[in-house]
Amino acid sequence: MKKLVVASNNKGKIKEIKEILKDKYEVVTMGEMGFNEDIVEDGDTFYQNAKIKAETVSKALNCDALADDSGLCVEALAGAPGVYSARYSGGHGDDKANRDLLLKNLEGVTDRRAKFVSSIVLIKTNGEEIVGTGETYGKIGFKEQGTNGFGYDCIFISDDLGISFGLASDEEKNKVSHRYRGLIDLLSKL
Repeated sequence: MKKLVVASNNKGKIKEIKEILKDKYEVVTMGEMGFNEDIVEDGDTFYQNAKIKAETVSKALNCDALADDSGLCVEALAGAPGVYSARYSGGHGDDKANRDLLLKNLEGVTDRRAKFVSSIVLIKTNGEEIVGTGETYGKIGFKEQGTNGFGYDCIFISDDLGISFGLASDEEKNKVSHRYRGLIDLLSKL
């Protein structure tokens, strides 16, 4: 099975990618391959940030590298938190603080439509770039529901499932998630 290096240290994201690609690739993290540097994600779009991560790891390790940049876009907040999803509350990766701030910013708001967006970029050692994109739609709940998943999962009520991703099993979420759809889009181009 071909090895695929994921340019991420996000345990939740890596778990999902491994599960979705388990029949096609041996997924390893950049850390497992010896790359532990911080990558500055200063792009304005999910695609730009995914490309920055994939290119950095591909060049550093001289391998094919895949990166996902994804986030939550809320209609009533003009698409926020968007590319700032992981650092919406200021610090990077404080999921609880991010959810709390989002719920506070939506107090009194009735239009709670939202979508998760994923941009996945594969950079091959020959410089070839392949891009997959995926979206999944839903709405933001009024409180946390469930403990599965990570990030905003427990407040995102999936249109496909009718429950929050926090209540969904990994298998249920991985059949309808933005990341799944982005990976399927990317695989269709390989």
